Amino acid sequence: MIDDLDAKILNSLQADATISLQDLGDELASSRSAVWRRIQRMEEAGIIKQHTVLLDPEKVGLGVMVFAQVKMQAHGQSDLPNFIEQVRRFPEVIECHTLMGDVDFLLKIRVRDIQSYEKLFWDHLSRIEGVREINSSIALTSVKATTQLNIKPSVST
Repeated sequence: MIDDLDAKILNSLQADATISLQDLGDELASSRSAVWRRIQRMEEAGIIKQHTVLLDPEKVGLGVMVFAQVKMQAHGQSDLPNFIEQVRRFPEVIECHTLMGDVDFLLKIRVRDIQSYEKLFWDHLSRIEGVREINSSIALTSVKATTQLNIKPSVST
């Protein structure tokens, strides 16, 4: 269960993970030690998975974002796990989701340029056993991109 204070802590940390415990406690009208204990509890529970830094992809030379929809030939016992294992090896693939419907996987890929994606496509993605079709779309503009989840207190029923 996430109570009101937990939700406020999580929302504040998502906005700025570098905030000091003292400043976070002051912002939330709570003590530094109470905030620290709650953060520790949420880390142990796996609610807080990791602390990280968000980079501007364009400023680090990865200005092309591609969404690739992948259809598999079959859904055998080894086909899907093999695809997942292979995709995890490619640092260009920053997200991989399994889907219901006509498409089996949706990949979010960041590369330097179109030629880099073409190389990834021909040399790796299209060669994974069981891949039937890959439809790629290149994002022109990011209208909204956030990692912040809208956390609200859990409601007990």
